[in-house]
Amino acid sequence: MKINDTQRIGAYRAYQNNNEVRPGSQTGPKRKDQVQISEEAKELLGAQGAQSAERAERIESLKKEVSTGTYHVDSSKLAERLLPFFRPIPPQE
Repeated sequence: MKINDTQRIGAYRAYQNNNEVRPGSQTGPKRKDQVQISEEAKELLGAQGAQSAERAERIESLKKEVSTGTYHVDSSKLAERLLPFFRPIPPQE
């Protein structure tokens, strides 16, 4: 009859030793992450900035309309946009 299972203790010690000494760990200063943005991404970001002013104006006008109660939804446009979600999907053969 075994009272103490030595394999479990051995596994624990191996785990503990691995945590104490990690290969590849640096003792000096840590490197910092760097990000490089491509020229194409910068160009796209600049294009978004031009649209942001127009979008901000549109959002402000919508906020004013909603807060004053003058914003009205065109029900036919809303129904056209919702209709594809309610149409039954044809069975596949």
